[in-house]
Amino acid sequence: MSKIGKKIITIPQGIEVKLEGDKLEVKGPKGTLNLEVNRQIKLEIADGEIKTSPLRSSKEANALWGLTRALVNNMIIGAKNGYEKKLELQGVGFRMSLQGKKLVMALGFSHPVEVIVPEGLTVKIEENNTLSISGFDKQKVGQFTANIRALKKVEPYKGKGFRYQGEKVIRKVGKKAGAVK
Repeated sequence: MSKIGKKIITIPQGIEVKLEGDKLEVKGPKGTLNLEVNRQIKLEIADGEIKTSPLRSSKEANALWGLTRALVNNMIIGAKNGYEKKLELQGVGFRMSLQGKKLVMALGFSHPVEVIVPEGLTVKIEENNTLSISGFDKQKVGQFTANIRALKKVEPYKGKGFRYQGEKVIRKVGKKAGAVK
C-alpha cells in the first residue's frame, strides 16, 4: 500500500478538473496542465476530491499509484498558485541580463552564454545577481533551473557559480605550502 497514493486530493475553489479516458486536464488561474494517466491506475473524481487507486496489485502498479497521485497534486498546486525557484550567482565578473526571451550570462568563459527561456516560464533578475524562475508546471520550472545551474555549478574552493537560494555550500581548504627543508 502506498502511503502517498492513499491520500485524497481536495480540489480547491477556482480549479477545474476533467478526466476523459486516460487524459487528465487541470485548468486554473495560472494555466492549463495535461497528464496522460497510466492504464494501471484508476482516478475517481467526485465531490471536489480526487482518489487514486491501482487496478491490480503489482510492484509497478504500486509505484505508479504514488507517482500519479503526486503528479496530479503538483498539477493542482501549479494551476492554483504556481511554482518559483531562485538561483544566486556569485563570483567576481559574473553577470546576467535579460534580452527579450533570452537570458545572457557572463560566467567567466571567453564568450557570453545565451539561453532561451521556454514557453510558460517567467524569468526575472533581482538585485544582487538573483535569478527568479516561475511558472505553473513544476517539472518545467525545476528542469530549467537545473539546466541553468549546470552551466556554472558552485565550486567548493571559492564558492563561485550558481546556487539555489538558501543552499549551503561546503567550502574546501586550498593547497597549503609545505615547509621546505
